[in-house]
Amino acid sequence: MANRGNPYQKADGYTKRARERGFPARSVFKLEDIDRRARLLRPGMHVLDLGAAPGSWTMYAADRVGPQGRVLAIDLSPITVALPDNARTVQGDAFEVANEDLAAFAPYDVVLSDMAPATTGSRSTDAIRSAALVERAIAVADELARPGSALVAKLFMGGEYDAVRALIRERYATLKTLRPDGVRAHSVEVFLVATGRRA
Repeated sequence: MANRGNPYQKADGYTKRARERGFPARSVFKLEDIDRRARLLRPGMHVLDLGAAPGSWTMYAADRVGPQGRVLAIDLSPITVALPDNARTVQGDAFEVANEDLAAFAPYDVVLSDMAPATTGSRSTDAIRSAALVERAIAVADELARPGSALVAKLFMGGEYDAVRALIRERYATLKTLRPDGVRAHSVEVFLVATGRRA
């Protein structure tokens, strides 16, 4: 049987456009669309970017918050792309890195999570692992985000969807589920976009 390869690795129009604009990955268009629809990022904001490699979201956020804003990015993999002076990186596991290591620019106005599990081929298992990553992002926001802040978290659709949404609704005034530009047609990912964090 021919090996069709990983469909997520195949370059497409979004990939080419990202490269033309100087971004390392097509995922920038997901955040750009979310930002446009939810009006998330503004000059001077402090942003925490979880699951940041290879760095497209960090680059976009750093540009949007401007020189007076700050972005802290964390990922298991090193972020090798050149970042502006208002962005810093931490290499590590979001489950193991202490919150004090993530607090460099706290309190945060926006917590972004593009974290995704290493996929197993089992949609139910992958969805459970994805939900655990969203729960970690929620816990980090509980400690480090300011009242009125926003949360964006990628989630693989599955049986945990309602429970994860309930956790977020307890904490934020508004919650939307978006499937932004740049999500591949066969992907099960959605983005939970919450604003107005309660004190």
